[in-house]
Amino acid sequence: MAAAAVKTLWLLHGVNLDMLGRRDPAHYGVLTLPDLEAYVCACAAARGFAVRCYHTNHEGALVEKIHEIVRDGADAVIVNPGAWTHYSYALRDALEMVEAPLAEVHLSAIEGREEWRRHSVIADLAAVRVSGRGPEGYAEAVAALADLIAREDRR
Repeated sequence: MAAAAVKTLWLLHGVNLDMLGRRDPAHYGVLTLPDLEAYVCACAAARGFAVRCYHTNHEGALVEKIHEIVRDGADAVIVNPGAWTHYSYALRDALEMVEAPLAEVHLSAIEGREEWRRHSVIADLAAVRVSGRGPEGYAEAVAALADLIAREDRR
């Protein structure tokens, strides 16, 4: 029996995620961005993914990275856009072109926070949405994406 091919998972982090570990631990926890990425990579490797990570505080740079993913392909994408979740139609338009299954993940429970944080302009694009589960939300997203891809592969 042939080994399953390793699939590519892009892990995209938006504005202010580089401040994890310093920014309001009550909402975002104490892990740093490198800690979070290492955790996601370990979870993803167990599900047959190789992870490529990208972070930026510049909206246009994230849009350009998404364009690259659209051109080069990916098997799955996890995105935490940070505050861009709530208003960036440029980001939404770029993500709309991604053909791979998309997961939207937030460390904090955005639905229970300030009114302006409760709306996501990308929610309807996401096959998987996880909010308020801390780092474990990323593991849940990895598992859900892997299961989704496995179901699609069986078709």
